[in-house]
Amino acid sequence: MRFTGKPVVEGVAEGELLVSSEPIAFYGGVDPGTGTVTESGHKLRGQSIAGKILALPHTRGSTVGSYTLLRLTGRGLAPAGIVSERGDEILIVGCIISRIPLAVGIPVSELLKVGEGRRALLRVTSSAAELYVE
Repeated sequence: MRFTGKPVVEGVAEGELLVSSEPIAFYGGVDPGTGTVTESGHKLRGQSIAGKILALPHTRGSTVGSYTLLRLTGRGLAPAGIVSERGDEILIVGCIISRIPLAVGIPVSELLKVGEGRRALLRVTSSAAELYVE
């Protein structure tokens, strides 16, 4: 399956698709030492985002969330790529400084129908963003 979105941060990433119908607060909601979602009551609580193609509607929380993504990258625990329904400042800045490929405008509801755990390839160029899911 192929999904198209708006390019934000260029790059190519491959990994297992991990989809969240809820926003994530990277600061306080993801352990920067393990890459595991720790946010109380979150659907992905206990799951690692490391090396995954993370799909979410948007982020929430403080701007420190951008630096949490950078810390995760430095430890090899960041998502390989991120797709989001809408780009917000925390997510965009975090992906820019961490060099994580980012595409926006891809509906999470459609990705939930596809199912998690499938292999995904995200290609983001200056003119196009495509997510391929096996």
